[in-house]
Amino acid sequence: MTTLTFSQAFNDLAKRLQKVIVGKSAQIEKTLVCLLADGHLLLEDMPGVGKTTLASALATSIGGVFSRIQFTADLLPSDIIGSRIYRRQTEQFEFVKGPVFANVVLADELNRAPPKTQSALLQAMNDFSVSVEKHHFDLVRPFMVIATQNPKGFHGTYPLPESQRDRFMMRVSLGYPSEVEELEILKIHHGKLQEKICESFLTLQQVAEAQAEVRAIAMSEMIMKYISRVVCAIRAHEEVELPVSPRGSIALMNAAQAIAYIRGKDYVSIDMVKEIAPEILAHRIGLRGVSSLTSEGARNDWLIGEILQRVPVE
Repeated sequence: MTTLTFSQAFNDLAKRLQKVIVGKSAQIEKTLVCLLADGHLLLEDMPGVGKTTLASALATSIGGVFSRIQFTADLLPSDIIGSRIYRRQTEQFEFVKGPVFANVVLADELNRAPPKTQSALLQAMNDFSVSVEKHHFDLVRPFMVIATQNPKGFHGTYPLPESQRDRFMMRVSLGYPSEVEELEILKIHHGKLQEKICESFLTLQQVAEAQAEVRAIAMSEMIMKYISRVVCAIRAHEEVELPVSPRGSIALMNAAQAIAYIRGKDYVSIDMVKEIAPEILAHRIGLRGVSSLTSEGARNDWLIGEILQRVPVE
């Protein structure tokens, strides 16, 4: 699949997703960027705005195996990765795979589970594998975790550890629809069941090929130097206590390549880096005087925007 043909395929796929997620074209594009960059997505917003619907529709559209994990306070790590069970018939232990063995895993309300359970996803998200009692199991590829997170301060929520947030390539907020979009949603749902995508549009093989082609998108040394300056400016900022790690700069580079690929370009521009930087970097930093129990979104986004304006292009 060439860059141009996939660009058209993305436009068609985006239109299909917009049938179930009305008025969120920018968020849908960023979700596909995350998929193509082989990353994981954190959807943070109020309940009922379509986070779960977007995740399930994406999984169906690429012909992947979809699983949904509802995170609760009593969820155990073995409920996610699986466990070894003794079979009397064979007198042997057999590993029963958990729901993490899928192409698209929806971690619903991730911050309702305690940190011990949240950490069960760390190895899967970073190494695309899990380890159970000295046994190593590779996950199917492509593999993507889409986690939904209730805003901090909701009853029964736990803050995501810094190492957990850093595993997500980007954080996206769907937001509430406008008055016109709300009216369109009501018209779509009036007198019939919720619109759903029931057939795949792409194949897993096509997604895997596209992911490989994304990494081949040209990125000049000037762009790399700009990313380095932005990240170093964040680390040197007086308000930043927890700065961006090298994982964040790599994620920014890969996401910019994915944007270029989706839009049919064979190179990355500075504007592409600036466009996607807030979603890649904001959730990775910790600010001085801001408790992990409070929402860091708006202030972090403002700081990233201020740094992007201040850092010189050349």
